[in-house]
Amino acid sequence: MKPKNQVAAATMKDVAMKAKVSTATVSRALMNPDKVSQATRNRVEQAAMEVGYLPQSMGRNVKRNESRTLLVIVPDICDPFFSEMIRGIEVTAAEHGYLVLIGDCAHQNQQEKTFIDLIITKQIDGMLLLGSRLPFDASIEEQRNLPPMVMANEFAPELELPTVHIDNLTAAFNAVNYLQEQGHHLIGCIAGPEEMPLCHYRLQGYVQALRRAGVTVDPHYITRGDFTFEAGARALEQLLTLPKPPTAVFCHSDIMALGALSQAKRRGLKVPDDLSIIGFDNISLAEYCDPPLTTVAQPRYEIGREAMLLLLEQLQGHTVSSGSRLMDCELILRGSTRALT
Repeated sequence: MKPKNQVAAATMKDVAMKAKVSTATVSRALMNPDKVSQATRNRVEQAAMEVGYLPQSMGRNVKRNESRTLLVIVPDICDPFFSEMIRGIEVTAAEHGYLVLIGDCAHQNQQEKTFIDLIITKQIDGMLLLGSRLPFDASIEEQRNLPPMVMANEFAPELELPTVHIDNLTAAFNAVNYLQEQGHHLIGCIAGPEEMPLCHYRLQGYVQALRRAGVTVDPHYITRGDFTFEAGARALEQLLTLPKPPTAVFCHSDIMALGALSQAKRRGLKVPDDLSIIGFDNISLAEYCDPPLTTVAQPRYEIGREAMLLLLEQLQGHTVSSGSRLMDCELILRGSTRALT
């Protein structure tokens, strides 16, 4: 990541040369976009990102050249998993005099333009990603001209960002290993989306636990869902149609585990007598469902706080190395699992 003074060195003239337009057109495209065509505006915005031109805008502290505003990109604002993480971010930001804007990536195509506008007009000083990808297309070279960024919860080494997360592989391994210690050999896995790195690591943990115990990994015992209650219910229904249904299921999220728990009850199964279920995340609902859910507890508030502190370090001009900052997690044993008798 380039220091701020290098990023600010780009001028409107640089943008004009890159976009092959006049400086007046650049000014209109960025400050009065309604006065230019959409094609021209797109060309100017792309050029501004490529050269790292970040003009001052109304509402900024001109003396210090900062907006005291940060953008947090959330994969899905409706997912209760993110609530504690966002709280950790917002409380820490407020302690240091920063305002937090929340951007929901669930409808990314509609919002992409808004995010780019916030960056180009420099209405934000930094970004915090709670998913594994940027909310818009940008090459590695273009990323160097973006405001400081930190990733929390996910890990995507190709973005070369400072990152705060847990060891998802080991956490998943420990959860499945616990089921094996309870005598379970037919263990299903309700995994999250394939494109999400954390789901890849959690699936690897499941696979490694089975292999360590000398169990052949059967792909029929692995289903996928999109972190919704409905996906968990559908996935369990699929697993129950197997000739030898699983006696235990490891889920990549509490939400899908709760969906599976509900579906098991609809099918007349008793949890944990007929089926043990383990979730992941330890959201509030996990403690208050019936039976309470055994799950992997992530320190979500602390992850948000640590990520925010890393971003603040960058904003204060300190160099922060990219790569992982691992936080501890814990398997919480509750009533949804029991030993196989």
